[in-house]
Amino acid sequence: MSNEITLRDRIDEALRTVYDPEIPCNIVELGLIYKTDIKDNNEVFVTMTLTAPGCPVAGDIVLEVQEKVKAVEGVSDAHIQLTFDPQWTQEMMSEEAKLELGFL
Repeated sequence: MSNEITLRDRIDEALRTVYDPEIPCNIVELGLIYKTDIKDNNEVFVTMTLTAPGCPVAGDIVLEVQEKVKAVEGVSDAHIQLTFDPQWTQEMMSEEAKLELGFL
């Protein structure tokens, strides 16, 4: 059990290094990561969204998330599912992100 927590922490840490190029904040603080599932074989499934459906760098962000999660020690494979349900809103951002971006 403690191994899964450690792996989850490392995955979360990796996700925090991915930034939306238009917003100076990482995708975790922005609330773009909806779910992270780690299967028994350490295969990781991430469900995420983007700030807007027409995001011009959507493919780049998804690819970066996949590469960074896959590079985490102990992860056997990474699958990224992009969804717009529910649609992202500013309320999904962490307090830290809201403060950093001047929404508080």
